[in-house]
Amino acid sequence: MAHVSFPGGAVLNYALESTPATAKPSAHFSDGTLAVRLPESDVQDWASTEQVSIEAEEVLDKGDRLKILIEKDFACLAPREGEDESDMYSHPLAVKNKEK
Repeated sequence: MAHVSFPGGAVLNYALESTPATAKPSAHFSDGTLAVRLPESDVQDWASTEQVSIEAEEVLDKGDRLKILIEKDFACLAPREGEDESDMYSHPLAVKNKEK
């Protein structure tokens, strides 16, 4: 689980969860925590291929729609001081530039 802190001490916790029991992408918000749940097979395909995103739409109680978009976090093409990119995907353009 990760979080974003706001002025005044407010905190938004968030998590990306994957289990075999999840049939389709869904979002859940409770006690200041946003959890996006994804099918395990979708996450495995996404993580092991060039697929950049997982997109879904969830119908809400009153007929509104919630769009869900999960995207890979790519390393920057130009290094930035103080930026920790150790857990990011290699940028596709960086790989192509090295092949030239």
